[in-house]
Amino acid sequence: MSKLIKEFKPFIASILITIAFLFLQAATELALPDYMSDIVNVGIQQNGIENLVPEVMKEDTMDKIMIFSDEDEKTLISQTYKLIGKNTLTQKEYEKLVKKYPALEQENLYILNTRSKNDLETMSPYLGKIFLIISAIEEGAYQSYVDLPQGTDPFMILRQLPREQIDAIKIKIDEQFKVLPEGIITQSALAYIKSMYEDIGIDMNRIQTNYILYIGGMMLLISLVGMGASIAVGFLSARISSGLGRSLRDKVFNKVTTFSNSEFNDFSTASLITRSTNDIQQVQMFTVMMLRMVFYAPILGVGGVIRALRTNTSMAWIIAVGVMAILTLVIVIFATAMPKFKRMQRLVDNVNRVTREALTGMLVIRAFNTQKVEEKKFDDANIDLTRTNLFVSRIMTVLMPTMMLIMNSVTLLIIWIGAKEIENGTIQVGDMMAFMQYTMQIIMSFLMISMISIILPRASVSAQRISEVLNKEITIKDPENPKEVKKDVKGLLEFKNVSFKYPGAEEYVLQDISFTARPGETTAFIGGTGSGKSTLINLIPRFFDVTEGQILLDGQDIREMKLHDLREKIGYVPQKSILFSGTIESNIKYGKNADASDEEVQKAIRIAQAKEFILEKEKGLQSEIAQGGANVSGGQKQRLSIARALVKKPEIFIFDDSFSALDFKTDAALRKAMAEEIKDSTLLIVAQRISTIMNAEKIIVLDDGRIVGMGTHKELLKNCEVYRQIALSQLSEEELAI
Repeated sequence: MSKLIKEFKPFIASILITIAFLFLQAATELALPDYMSDIVNVGIQQNGIENLVPEVMKEDTMDKIMIFSDEDEKTLISQTYKLIGKNTLTQKEYEKLVKKYPALEQENLYILNTRSKNDLETMSPYLGKIFLIISAIEEGAYQSYVDLPQGTDPFMILRQLPREQIDAIKIKIDEQFKVLPEGIITQSALAYIKSMYEDIGIDMNRIQTNYILYIGGMMLLISLVGMGASIAVGFLSARISSGLGRSLRDKVFNKVTTFSNSEFNDFSTASLITRSTNDIQQVQMFTVMMLRMVFYAPILGVGGVIRALRTNTSMAWIIAVGVMAILTLVIVIFATAMPKFKRMQRLVDNVNRVTREALTGMLVIRAFNTQKVEEKKFDDANIDLTRTNLFVSRIMTVLMPTMMLIMNSVTLLIIWIGAKEIENGTIQVGDMMAFMQYTMQIIMSFLMISMISIILPRASVSAQRISEVLNKEITIKDPENPKEVKKDVKGLLEFKNVSFKYPGAEEYVLQDISFTARPGETTAFIGGTGSGKSTLINLIPRFFDVTEGQILLDGQDIREMKLHDLREKIGYVPQKSILFSGTIESNIKYGKNADASDEEVQKAIRIAQAKEFILEKEKGLQSEIAQGGANVSGGQKQRLSIARALVKKPEIFIFDDSFSALDFKTDAALRKAMAEEIKDSTLLIVAQRISTIMNAEKIIVLDDGRIVGMGTHKELLKNCEVYRQIALSQLSEEELAI
């Protein structure tokens, strides 16, 4: 995937926004366990009492607290609480507070007069211990603290003791508190505060309900924010992946259009189709998963670890055990799956190749009754792909149950250890539940990464295959400093000592080819099969570049011209006529980028001898052409291809054996019309039939890649044995004489 990182550059802003939403989504998910813990610990176990600093207390309770407080603590408590009563409140304030604190009707109360978190956090530890002491003394368990006579009021006696003696009692009490877990101290102090609230007349059910509803409402709000962030991430990741797919398909297609025949030899058609479709789809799928999981998993995992350790550090080893188990599983699966994914893409190529060959050659298959042979070829390719897919699917089948086993085992371990710690008073039930959720979030983050580890190998292979196309060095391209096209001469073509061999080949296909093709003349090429005729023609539009020598157009080396400028001067009709899906008219206008006028189209049709069969069709020029021209005959296809080149009005016409599917009458009529209508252009004709080229001003005879004869028909009959043998194989001596 690293090879395609630069392709993400246009989407950087969207990716950053997506990551911001991922942080928001993770923050909401990580916040929920804490709120759930608060509902269990505070809302249920503590009856909605949030801390050990009471909201309100009686004067008697305040006096008891002051007995065990030092001077600094007394000062802080005095500043934190305010004494209220009927005489200190307005009528409105009194009526409001007496409903909340019914005991206010009979006596004065101390009410909390601050919301400072620092003050509350400072007071909470020592108030908790003081409430535990007061509770123990009120229940008669004070003999271990101080030796008092039976039947006396312990608090009245304690008030009269010197400060030094009180401090000694506190030290003695603190020694006993050291063996008590903090949770037990907290729960005991909260029980005392609850009884104190009930004594004041506070509705504890209402406090508990209000607290649970408030925390539940906060959880609902956070969940809605998280849902919105998740939807935004899904929307943005879909846009980014779709945009990346569109961009990659566009770049791959544009790159392929610049390929010369040399590059096409390195990639099969089936492979290029797979790379443009299936491979890009794999990269798209991985991009979505990357934005929704790969980026999200570390955020959730790290956040979960921090929160879990903040909740309870004594069970941190459980997280490590779960993570190590998952990492081991992921590494094993990754190492097993990677080679199979590499093989899978090659097998997809193979299935595409076999299918394409069968569909393209269906008529030949039927003619030779080789359906069974092709079926076996397809079955072999299909079975190989199926086996590989099944292997990967089995890995996925093993992965999910194993992951669930690990998650459930970790959950049981947390409950087992957590139950013991709850029994010992080390943690509360809500803390254990929160720790469990954080652990599950951490494991889920690794589960996400493990899911990616299954997709990544295939996506990595696909990305590599796409990069191979995008990074393929183009052998035929525009020169760095192209020269301007000369305008004084039109269509003068010269071959100067041209030799050519295919890339990587040792033997030359063409050797020492020299000739001149002039405007207004027809230059024809003939020779046996494999003599190099089509290869020579393909050098002119630079489908290949010459190995040695030069090709000059209007006195200028074609390698010094822009490819667009060069090919704009050429009307090319290939050996195998190709039509595109659309109408007859769109295929003809294709030669002039759809800018041809109706008069130009009609003229091209007339010269190409295509008018008759077009008129026979019900819709005429608007008749549909099937993919590849499958619904027209070979001769009709050739005539439409010739018309497409004619409508372009180029300076050079190249006909690469383009008359082979025409009958003699049509061939003669077409050549006659061309001689009259395009007499100022340079005509290059590759032909197998002597009758097609015998009137050419210059005929070049090729044999084994060399020119063995050059001249007119009559001159070659006298001077070139190869030409004479070809001619005699097609026409009688009488016909040749005529």
